[in-house]
Amino acid sequence: MSAALKQAIQNEARRLGFILAGVTTPDPPPHLSVFEDWLMQGRHASMNYLADDRSRARRADPRLILPECKSILVLALPYTDPKTAEASNQPAPSGRVASYAWGDDYHLVIPEKLKALVAFIERQVGHPVFNRWYTDTGPILERELAQRAGLGWIGKNSLLINPKLGSYFLLAEIFLDLELEPDEPFTTDHCGTCRRCIEACPTQCILPNRTIDARRCISYLTIELKEDIPPELRPMLGNWVFGCDICQAACPWNRFAASEHESPALKPRTGAPRPNLIRELELMPKGFNAKFKDSPIKRAKRRGYLRNVAVALGNSKDANALPALTKALDDPEPLVREHATWAIQEIEKKI
Repeated sequence: MSAALKQAIQNEARRLGFILAGVTTPDPPPHLSVFEDWLMQGRHASMNYLADDRSRARRADPRLILPECKSILVLALPYTDPKTAEASNQPAPSGRVASYAWGDDYHLVIPEKLKALVAFIERQVGHPVFNRWYTDTGPILERELAQRAGLGWIGKNSLLINPKLGSYFLLAEIFLDLELEPDEPFTTDHCGTCRRCIEACPTQCILPNRTIDARRCISYLTIELKEDIPPELRPMLGNWVFGCDICQAACPWNRFAASEHESPALKPRTGAPRPNLIRELELMPKGFNAKFKDSPIKRAKRRGYLRNVAVALGNSKDANALPALTKALDDPEPLVREHATWAIQEIEKKI
């Protein structure tokens, strides 16, 4: 019955759009010390929620999250491979957005699928099941759980990589009060001597132990950081205005990326991959909220997003951006004004 139930659950997960579905136990993660050392080195930057005592205790022992948990179902939902959807003929200067953020916010998309999968499981067993689910929001080491559930290995860029599907997918987990046969952990490292992701990273944030120094990561700087971007790092951001795909794009395993299976809700909105930076800088609060309704970009808030846009315009060295940047000097947000000032100075150096 357990094997049949597990197969039925995996089949339903695939019907819901998940391309990978594996099972692991709620045992403590064997590589917890790597995470603890990462925190001790301060490489989590300002993400202090990762370091509080309650969060750390739960990451060390998943059963503290759900004491009834007997199995953890780990799932992967694919999003667009940027090679297949690069916008063309965009007027310069244009920005770049990480491809997972081209469509609707996965924090809105994936939970509905997880709820549907839990309802399916309860119908299969004929009774309510204690459960808890997450997608990028829980106090768990989800990539380690995914590796233990057989979904792939943790690459040198710290991302989970599947040898058939690459790494352009989002992870989710369901803690279940059900005995399901765990899958064999994925133990093979297919990175070998390859260093393409390390060499491609403009800020050199990828560390030797397969972790990231968030303080230098473009994704952190453009999304999680709420203050000024350090001036010495601004030129390295290029035209990225939300997140970054550089280390994934450099990875040879992403020639197998599974874009043909992507969730419809995560497909690109018009203009999302390469936004017109001058128009973006002119977004007022109402326009920003309307444009990015249900988009991950709202996470950066208007002030953070326009800060990023200003930096990208400065890096463009395009004098056509000067009128919009000059207007931004009167923006109500000090964060926008400061980075617009920097951008103007960068462009004027080239005039």
